[in-house]
Amino acid sequence: MCGIVGFVGAEQAAPILLDGLRRLEYRGYDSAGIAVCGGGELQIKKSRGRLAILSELTHDGTDLSGTLGIGHTRWATHGAPNDVNAHPHLSRSGRIAVVHNGIIENYAELKEQLLNKGYTFRSETDTEVVAQLLDYYYDGCGDFFEAVTCLLNALEGAYALGIVCADYPDRLYAARKDAPLLLGYGEGASYLASDVTALIRYTRDIVYMDDGELAILSDRGVRIYDRQMRPIEKEHHHIDWEIDAAEKGGYAHFMLKEIMEQPRAVREATAARIQGGRVVLSDLTMTPEQIRAIGKIYIVACGSSYHVGMVGKYNLERMLRRTVEVCLASEFRYSDPIVGEGDLVIVISQSGETLDTMAALREAKKRGARILSIVNVVGSSIARESDDVLYTWAGPEIAVATTKAYSTQMAVLNLLGVYFGDIMGTVDYETYTDMVRGILALPEQMERVLEQGAAIHELAKRCAHHEDVFFIGRNLDYALSLEGSLKLKEISYIHSEAYASGELKHGTISLVEDGTLVIALATYGPLFDKAMSNVEEVQARGAQVLALTTGDRADAMAEQVDMVLSVPETEPMLLPQLGVVPLQMFAYYIALERGCDIDKPRNLAKSVTVE
Repeated sequence: MCGIVGFVGAEQAAPILLDGLRRLEYRGYDSAGIAVCGGGELQIKKSRGRLAILSELTHDGTDLSGTLGIGHTRWATHGAPNDVNAHPHLSRSGRIAVVHNGIIENYAELKEQLLNKGYTFRSETDTEVVAQLLDYYYDGCGDFFEAVTCLLNALEGAYALGIVCADYPDRLYAARKDAPLLLGYGEGASYLASDVTALIRYTRDIVYMDDGELAILSDRGVRIYDRQMRPIEKEHHHIDWEIDAAEKGGYAHFMLKEIMEQPRAVREATAARIQGGRVVLSDLTMTPEQIRAIGKIYIVACGSSYHVGMVGKYNLERMLRRTVEVCLASEFRYSDPIVGEGDLVIVISQSGETLDTMAALREAKKRGARILSIVNVVGSSIARESDDVLYTWAGPEIAVATTKAYSTQMAVLNLLGVYFGDIMGTVDYETYTDMVRGILALPEQMERVLEQGAAIHELAKRCAHHEDVFFIGRNLDYALSLEGSLKLKEISYIHSEAYASGELKHGTISLVEDGTLVIALATYGPLFDKAMSNVEEVQARGAQVLALTTGDRADAMAEQVDMVLSVPETEPMLLPQLGVVPLQMFAYYIALERGCDIDKPRNLAKSVTVE
């Protein structure tokens, strides 16, 4: 959600901070600000709205002189999105500035204590409490390191903190608990960020901070301390993707670029894991005995990753003959889940830092379950805390609405199902070979679907005026409809809902009236006739129907409905991999026709790191 950038070195800090914040715009924000230490004092500029306003206010950073600074893009939690509530926040003395991601849960109690000591507050934020409390501790002890230590002991909740003090113009402080934060190592410079995208232009040598750690950055390097404030050494990670992977590359939007990258992304996620016609998951440490002993399987995720899990439930139960439960991460830990030793919890997250998903992981682990995560970001918190991890290798995804992350997560989950099913003896030879052959063919088939872009755009023009849309489907088509509906609503702001077709007569069909747009998914062959019956039901109530089916059934569907999209035939369990592509493109072109901010839809953030 919010973005943090920090720099200390020999160069002017402000332009570097602004550049880093630009690369974090995709995370979602409603205000931005920077603080630069120079000439023995702090200079702060912040504003509501897009980063372009802040750049204009500072003349691209040239108005602020100094080689140490912190920057922030804020997504409002405590207090309205305005100039006063924007970060960084200053202490009473004006000597300390703080940027913060997360939520301080005991901020009201701490604020009351400070008010009783004569402190006053300008903003409505929990972050200003952090700045004022640090000022109080520093005023009392005179040692800034000790003051920061006292601060961290007093805070409850989630935080990633960047802190500068005018009395220490060569040091940048960073601390983390339940919110992502990483450190960058450069020549005569050190960097701080909430996401590696902000730093890739400057360094590829990074360290991921863990909960409870404190770091002090200078132009001479970085010192890191554990929870007991003992110096520690951390593993360094090398970022091997190129900076142009985080650029638009000539596309109008990152979302369109990432839709078009899906064939390559799925190929990279799968090809190296299939050798000689066999699925080889050398990443896993699970033994065949442990795999065969798996009891119940839980898939825990949020948003689009949850929809991947819904597809996975149908496929894994079919291949493994094990009970699979898909759980929203935000509900899992509050449901007193019946999970424990012998169960496998598959955690799915693009960023590997989603707070609800991380909390669910820890709850399952505490209860004795084995954790296998499917994530994109190497070295992320979820990856580090899992027993096993399968990386999707999707590369950076910048648009808020996920596309290639969804596709690669599904591809990896299908590989896992085939691999487990073979070891468990629940997948026969024919299914195994059909699945492997189908997975290898997916990238080329996805390219064929992408060639329909112009036709999909024309359909979008016909449908862009609708304000209410219903997706219907059965089995895998229902699971896919959840993602199709989410894509449409999150970037076009059209009210869109997905329903299992069999539930129409249980209430939903009362919402269908003359002219209502219904998107009927009918790719799953065994239930095609039932899908046709459901189409007739909604048409009888006046619905305008856009259908998605396979090429072999497109002609039959076209005789019945107003508009048709099709995907190539493949192994039935792989159809959602192809079906999601036209639904993504349809949502994209609808949003384009409606003039929406496609890469940064209102009120949304790329990585949800608060509860």
